[in-house]
Amino acid sequence: MSNSVERTTEQNSALLAIDELIKFAFDKGLIKGADIDYGRNLLLKQFQFDEPYNPDVPAIHMIAQGQAAAEPQVMLDTLIDYAYSIGLLVENTDTYRDLMDAEIMGLLMARPSEVTGDFFDTLDREGIESATSEFYQLSINSNYIRMDRVSKNVYWKQPTSYGEMEMTINLSKPEKSSAEIALAKLMPPPSYPKCQLCRENVGYAGRINHPARQNLRVIPLQLNGESWLFQYSPYVYYNEHCIVLHHDHVPMKLTKDTFRRLLDFVDEFPHYFLGSNADLPIVGGSILTHDHFQGGRHTFPIERATVEEVYGHAVHDDITLELVNWPMSVVRLRANNSSLLLNSANEIYEAWKQYSDAEVDILASTIQNGESVRHNTVTPIVRRRDGQYEIDLVLRNNRTNEQYPDGIFHPHPEMHHLKRENIGLIEVMGLAILPGRLKEELDQIASILTGDIAVLEMIRQQPEHPLAIHLLWIEHLVEAYGTELDHDQATLTIQNEVGTKFAEILEHAGVYKRNDQGREAFRRFITKMNYVLKS
Repeated sequence: MSNSVERTTEQNSALLAIDELIKFAFDKGLIKGADIDYGRNLLLKQFQFDEPYNPDVPAIHMIAQGQAAAEPQVMLDTLIDYAYSIGLLVENTDTYRDLMDAEIMGLLMARPSEVTGDFFDTLDREGIESATSEFYQLSINSNYIRMDRVSKNVYWKQPTSYGEMEMTINLSKPEKSSAEIALAKLMPPPSYPKCQLCRENVGYAGRINHPARQNLRVIPLQLNGESWLFQYSPYVYYNEHCIVLHHDHVPMKLTKDTFRRLLDFVDEFPHYFLGSNADLPIVGGSILTHDHFQGGRHTFPIERATVEEVYGHAVHDDITLELVNWPMSVVRLRANNSSLLLNSANEIYEAWKQYSDAEVDILASTIQNGESVRHNTVTPIVRRRDGQYEIDLVLRNNRTNEQYPDGIFHPHPEMHHLKRENIGLIEVMGLAILPGRLKEELDQIASILTGDIAVLEMIRQQPEHPLAIHLLWIEHLVEAYGTELDHDQATLTIQNEVGTKFAEILEHAGVYKRNDQGREAFRRFITKMNYVLKS
């Protein structure tokens, strides 16, 4: 392209977006002064331009003109729209747009070694809190964390008998179109990277069935003398939601070393908690093929739960065991000495793996195809509080039967219209992550409570209707609340009902039920471990 006279409106808009994106990147510290011309030239090449919007104005002067944008999405959308118009984008869908989004921002970031160097420089000068805050902001500014999408999540707090739960309907993870899903199924299984947690994702261009990660950066860690990596989650379900992943693609396995790694982490990051999903199907996380933890800077409802009973150890004075008012079965250990806490947690875990109590339907293992299959495990969470080390061991069991083929200690069928997926670490701690489909579905159900009876009649008459899975619940809502609520009343009513059901879902996942029989059975296990009731 020779000069600006020949440019179309779309070309001028794209060139202006390049200049504004460079200004944003410089303002947010993604690039330095020496990178301005270089970065702009990379973007010009990316979008097949020979010169910038105004080649007579040096890039450093362009940076000084006007205020930088607060976030990059408007410029990115302009450039991606232009890319589609000239055939650089295969399809104008969220998946393909996200692939290009990461590619663009990857051109405006420091290399991984430089980001690592900056992290440890800040750590040495200002401490770990400043280092993590700076790295978290980098992950936002680079658009790796899509705050424009995260801000669309539906969020409310739900009062329950266990304290205030946190409720979210997750809209930050884009859904694929039916055509993209069909295409992804036709693609061969991925061999590189092996999964979305592998270190090889850093800088990876992505594909239709794997997200682009050119704007991902990770920080190396040593936990238990092993190589691990620290990064943030692109979906940030809570404040500074981080992921700590094994350097190698090794499967999740809970052992004493797991607890040691968690304790090592909170020694280095005392302002963060760190936890692990359980290591068995049904009660475990969504990725069991790559060992990893999740942490962050957030106080979850489980941490605020009141203590019901306090136990001391018959031998070790410095260890305290607490049972808390929580829908799931939580053993909380507290100690000043991390080694004592490590050994105590592991002792309980090893005992639980082999512990059965048929009176309350807990079987540690069953025989399947002639082999013993283990069912008991834990979801561990470690934090520092009031100068002590604290670990929550949430007892889990993944056994199934004819009545509950998806799991006895799993959301029961009557809850599947809201939540059928595994109850993982984040939800164990009291933060519900409900599927994005519920946003529209709950809005439609609210319209019924405000008088839209036609929708209810369609659901009754059409078994294939998208809301048919909610029909029994809708009938209950209509009977309980009628159909004359105003919009705000209907919304709050439905949120309250969903929040109450989430607490029930956690009760389903609890191995010891919140009744006299369950409490007595829970105490049997605790006292068997040589703990004595104090209060």
